[in-house]
Amino acid sequence: MITTMVTTMDDTKTGAGTAAIDSCVQHARDVLAYQLPLIKDKGYDFAPQFRQMTIQLYLIGVMWRHGETLGLANARDHAFAALQSMLISDGMSKKQAQQRIVFLSDMSRVEGNGDALAVTGGYEAAPNDNSLAAVFDEYRNEIRVSGALWRLYERGKKIMFIGGGVAAFLTIWAVTIFLPKTEGIDVLAAGLVAAALVVVPTFLIGLLIYRMKLKKSNSPASPPP
Repeated sequence: MITTMVTTMDDTKTGAGTAAIDSCVQHARDVLAYQLPLIKDKGYDFAPQFRQMTIQLYLIGVMWRHGETLGLANARDHAFAALQSMLISDGMSKKQAQQRIVFLSDMSRVEGNGDALAVTGGYEAAPNDNSLAAVFDEYRNEIRVSGALWRLYERGKKIMFIGGGVAAFLTIWAVTIFLPKTEGIDVLAAGLVAAALVVVPTFLIGLLIYRMKLKKSNSPASPPP
C-alpha cells in the first residue's frame, strides 16, 4: 500500500501528473467551499482533531472519485498525493504533510480493510448535496470525539502541568527556606512528591469522568413508556 502510494506520488512529478493533481485539488476546494457552510450552523461539538481528520478523509473520497473521472489507474492512491499537495499549498511543511498522509492512510481503512465512513461519504458525494453533514451526523452522539471531552482533557492537562509545577516549586522553596540543611536530592524528591500529589489525583479524576461519560453514552436508551 505505502509502496503504491510512493510510486503514485513520484508519478505526479510529470506534467500530466501535475495537471491531475491540480485538477483534484481544485475540485476538492470547490466541494469544500460548498460543504463547509452547510455544517457551520449544525451545532456540532467535535474535538478539533477529529473534525480536521474527518474533513481530510472526506476529501480523499472526493478526490478519489474525481481521479476516476480523469481516468487515473490508481485513483485512490492518487487522492492521497493530491491531498499532500493541498496541505503543502495551505502552509504545511513537506515533512508534516507526509506524516499526515501516512496517518490518514491508516485511518482511511476500517476492520476488514473497508473504507472509513468519511472516505465513503466523500466518494459518494453528489454536487450540491449535504454529504459532509451526513458523515458528521453519524458521530453526533459519540462521546469519544466530542468537544466537551476534548476540553476536559485540555483543562486537566493544564491543571496537571501548571498545578504540578507550582506545587513542586513551592515545596522546594519551602524546604530550602525552612530546612536549609536538607540534601539537594531530598529537596528534589520533596518537589516531585508534591507535584505527584497534584498530577495523580487530577489524572484519576479525569479518567473517572471519562469512563462515566463513556458508560453513559454506551448505555441503551430507556424504552418509551
